[in-house]
Amino acid sequence: MTVRGLEPGRRAALIINECQNAMIDLSFQDNVDLARQATERKITRQIAALADACRRSGVLVVHSTIVLRKDGLGMTPSCLLLGSLLKRGTCVEGNAAAEIHPDLAPQPQDYISRRHHGLTPFHGTELESVLRQRDVQTVIVAGVSTNVGVPGTCLEAINRGFTAVVPEDAIAGISPEIHDFQVQNLIRLLATVTTTDDVLTALSAVDR
Repeated sequence: MTVRGLEPGRRAALIINECQNAMIDLSFQDNVDLARQATERKITRQIAALADACRRSGVLVVHSTIVLRKDGLGMTPSCLLLGSLLKRGTCVEGNAAAEIHPDLAPQPQDYISRRHHGLTPFHGTELESVLRQRDVQTVIVAGVSTNVGVPGTCLEAINRGFTAVVPEDAIAGISPEIHDFQVQNLIRLLATVTTTDDVLTALSAVDR
């Protein structure tokens, strides 16, 4: 099956957004609703399959994280979401909560893009330069959340001239209702919405 944005000859990168313990691991009890949905939807299994396939195909795997400094410098509580993150104080450098989920542990060839502030992987980071260096045309967006992070990543990518592809079974929001609403009414306007299996098939045919 052909996935728009992953046609043979196009260069892609996988962006795994905020798959940190504080976000998707229920044992950390930080974002309980989001972590529960990520667990029930088994997104780490799907994302791990995508990451493995990308590495085999020479497709760059990017782990985008938000990690606060211990003193909070650089993080401005300019909206409710960022204010809540700062107030909880768990996703802080050196804390296990800020680490990438062990099921998605980065490999040496992966790229870790860390930011202290903002809601998307492109804000205040060198991500765009990294993608340009690799001549990337399409970003495959996975992770959390369907509420903000995933559509925000797609929008920022589009603003920079990239095409976005979203495997719907590799993302999660804080509830099934919000997830479905966002996918149907927002994300599909910004990206090709597809499945992990279809992305895996497309990756196997893309000429690197």
